[in-house]
Amino acid sequence: MIKRLRFFSLAIAIIIFIVCALGFREMLSAQQPAISHPLTALTSTEIKTAVAVVNKEKNLSEKAVFPLITLQEPDKKEVLNFTPRKTFQRQAFLVVYERLQNKTYEGIVDLKTQTLSSWKQIPNAQPAIINPEYDLAAQVVRSNSQWQAAMQKRGITDFDRVKINCWAPGILSNQEVAAGQRLCRALSYYKGNNWNYFGSPIEGVVATVNLNTAKLDSFVDNGVVPFSKQNWNYDVQSLGNLLSPPKLLKILQPQGASFRIRGNVISWQGWNFRYLMHPRSGLVLYQVTYDDGENIRPVLYRASLSEMLVPYGDPDPTWAFRNAFDVGEYNFGSLATSMELGKEIPENGLLLNAVMANEQGEPYEMPGVIGIYERDNGMLWKHYEYNTQKNYVRRSRELVMTMTAAIDNYDYSLNWIFHQDGSLEIQNDLTGIVLVQGTSAEKQSEDNFYGRLIAKNIFGVNHQHFFNYRLDMDVDGQANSVMEMNVKALPMDEKNSLGNAIAVTDTPLTTETAAVRDLDMKHSREWMIVNANRQNTLGTPPGYMLMPGGNTIFYPVEGAKILEKAGFATHHVWVTKYQPDELYAGGDYPNQTQPGQGLPKYIANDDPLTGEDIVLWYTMGVTHIPRPEDWPVMPTHRVGFKLAPRGFFSRNPAINLSE
Repeated sequence: MIKRLRFFSLAIAIIIFIVCALGFREMLSAQQPAISHPLTALTSTEIKTAVAVVNKEKNLSEKAVFPLITLQEPDKKEVLNFTPRKTFQRQAFLVVYERLQNKTYEGIVDLKTQTLSSWKQIPNAQPAIINPEYDLAAQVVRSNSQWQAAMQKRGITDFDRVKINCWAPGILSNQEVAAGQRLCRALSYYKGNNWNYFGSPIEGVVATVNLNTAKLDSFVDNGVVPFSKQNWNYDVQSLGNLLSPPKLLKILQPQGASFRIRGNVISWQGWNFRYLMHPRSGLVLYQVTYDDGENIRPVLYRASLSEMLVPYGDPDPTWAFRNAFDVGEYNFGSLATSMELGKEIPENGLLLNAVMANEQGEPYEMPGVIGIYERDNGMLWKHYEYNTQKNYVRRSRELVMTMTAAIDNYDYSLNWIFHQDGSLEIQNDLTGIVLVQGTSAEKQSEDNFYGRLIAKNIFGVNHQHFFNYRLDMDVDGQANSVMEMNVKALPMDEKNSLGNAIAVTDTPLTTETAAVRDLDMKHSREWMIVNANRQNTLGTPPGYMLMPGGNTIFYPVEGAKILEKAGFATHHVWVTKYQPDELYAGGDYPNQTQPGQGLPKYIANDDPLTGEDIVLWYTMGVTHIPRPEDWPVMPTHRVGFKLAPRGFFSRNPAINLSE
């Protein structure tokens, strides 16, 4: 009897242990995101593992930093052939910078075996500016006697009232190139008692800091220039009289949102895609497909913001170096800002978090940096039919996935917009504060044509904003080709006696160098990615069109050094054969880069583009001539483009949308 009781007690204890263990495991799985697909973002645990492996395998110094840690994207074929519960590679990609050695390394860590599978030094490469360097530069400048004397010359004795901003050095002198040191250029602003200091630049003063030695490399003071002393704070208390807001507008979805999220997969109105927040590129889309009711059809494998460029147009040496590569020099994605419902996105939206790593390799969560929401977009299609005396119309809905980022004075929003007509729109919003010069002028002078006076003692410098998008197109598969469409008027003859004929021609672009192209308004030029191995119901290849929106040209003249550094901005369209390591239009390391990197280098082999896995690169730009209405915070300006189906569907894909 006693033995039976002991056995019974032991059995109960074992059952309790198993139940507790299972419960603990379930709790852990609830806290740790499931890694069920090769394109799942790195978790905090994986980031820690990757850093621990590198620290174990390599004798890093105390000054070593991690400017970039992200998912090492798996082989494309592996991803396309992946099926649920199938094993897959899991790797982390790390950029490591040794400040004392002034050396940059790239490492790949196998997260399953916890081993270092690749490690190499990247010669003559400077990674993006990282957070500690901003403070380091400010300390070096603030303690320098030359800088202090320059401030005193301007009547500034309390140096704590001066804000020092650190920029990537931009265009380097021959001496700086030869020295090969890691540099930044420090700009000074008088903030006084105000928090918005951008209206009070201390003009003519630029300090170049050697970030390796923590010393001043060079110093320029071109003389005293007046600057605005006005309070340009724009909070409610500072603004005083306020405009009456419009009456309350409520956006309600009483039945819930129409989109569905599973892990990092989103589906909506036939669209299906994955997303990932990249510390460099920001919000990236993967495996974009469309369900036409019969087949799930691929459109894009990967879509990302590849590079940005903000060149300023004043030839003064204290301004001419300012050519910011906001993606590659500052890690655009890591500068994402938290959003709020009812503000950056409407109240019916959903905010998502992202996990990234700081410069010490420590993971942290960024709350509310990804937004997703539906919005009304007017009419989707309409016709009033006189024969039936009926109004046939459907309301348009859009799905928007968005992020915002603050890069010093400017703020940007990146929006992926999915439409019910099968088109995908990319829209960038530009806002924030114009980068200005101090000036003695209180009225516009005609002898300074490098910008416009936008307030008393505040001069807005002419500049441009360029965005390059990398679009790995997989239209109905990977065997794609690129066509250019041009429209022209035909001359009058016996077949065109009224001179109204409009002709369109499609020209194949068969090699990489032939596919370096520009917009042409006179010919309504557009580009189409087609799959010649497939045919639609009309016997033509299904395709997707690149439909440009507003754009501009890159203004620097031949011989300008920025043309060599930012070759991608010299043309609107580039097409390359897919290479997994060609991700950035301005090159992997645009900070202090060698000329000719990025797209000009990618097309050097002049690979064929017919029936290949191809990547479409599109550069769009804005030329900004500042105006008084841009001050003190610029109203949002939008620029974008569309990828629209052409022959991909047999009819309007939204024609049978229920009322």
